[in-house]
Amino acid sequence: MESKLQELTSRIYREGIEKASAEAAQIKEQASREAAEMLENARREAHRIVEEAQKEAEELRRNVSNEIRMSTRQAMAALRQQITELITTRMVEGPVKDAFNDREFIKKLIETIIKNWQSQNNGQGMTVILPPAEEKELGAWLETKGRQLLTTGLEVVYDEKTGKGFRIGPADKSYIISFTEEDFENFFRTYLRPRTIKLLYGGE
Repeated sequence: MESKLQELTSRIYREGIEKASAEAAQIKEQASREAAEMLENARREAHRIVEEAQKEAEELRRNVSNEIRMSTRQAMAALRQQITELITTRMVEGPVKDAFNDREFIKKLIETIIKNWQSQNNGQGMTVILPPAEEKELGAWLETKGRQLLTTGLEVVYDEKTGKGFRIGPADKSYIISFTEEDFENFFRTYLRPRTIKLLYGGE
């Protein structure tokens, strides 16, 4: 009886051990599968994050590069503009100032305009506007010489708003043409600017 009981106990023990071992093996296998799956998921996620980071970095690089190129072009354009303005100013400002400080040049200019006015304005009189500082010299000369040249009537007016030079118009003052130092500077700058750009930058 005792041997049967011991045999039964041993069998139950073995079966228990076998069952436990089988369950342990199954649990271990399932844990290994889950661990492998988690590791694969982690690898895929890491790969996705790296790819996304690389795309964002590349886009940022392109944007920064484009910004740098655009800023460089703008800076170069501004620099070229400044250089062009500096050169045209140097080319124009001095000679124009010298010309408008030359009373004989101004007189010759006014005289030429009056002669042409006489023939092209159907006998209409003229108004000449001078700065007040020119009343004694140019004004006095104009009162004499101008009236000799322009038989249809000449009015000389003095205006603080007129810089070095003069302005002219018909007697009815329907329009005014300005011949001041500033007007000539602007005209010559406009004329010389494209030629200066072509000379400096090959016509860009």
